[in-house]
Amino acid sequence: MSGRRFIDTNVIVHLLSSDPIKADRAEAVVAGGGVVSVQVLNEFASVGLRKAGLSVAEVREVLAAVRAACRVVAVGEAVHDRGLDLVERRRFSFWDAMIVAAALEAGCDELVSEDMQYGRVIDGLTIRNPFRDGA
Repeated sequence: MSGRRFIDTNVIVHLLSSDPIKADRAEAVVAGGGVVSVQVLNEFASVGLRKAGLSVAEVREVLAAVRAACRVVAVGEAVHDRGLDLVERRRFSFWDAMIVAAALEAGCDELVSEDMQYGRVIDGLTIRNPFRDGA
């Protein structure tokens, strides 16, 4: 593994948080760089438009900052197949499995996520929660 971290959608969404501690931690994670997938970009855009009430221009502005700090990877057949394998073997939900699969295919060894089991290791990928004390 390369020492790279993959950033889940929920961390990006916290850039918009009214909780300054979460917003600051999310900003620090993104500023530190990493990898995101097109799925993460799409999920953020959906949440930003639908739940946060952002305009398309505002969504683009946030995503431009994410894209400047992070490498974006595609979600192709290999990610899809590996994700389905994770659903079957590891009992992940479909969308979480696609995130984990994208992180693994990108050669990451850390997945930064608020929504998955902290400390769980999947094929050398460790899940970390940046909002958890001591994380």
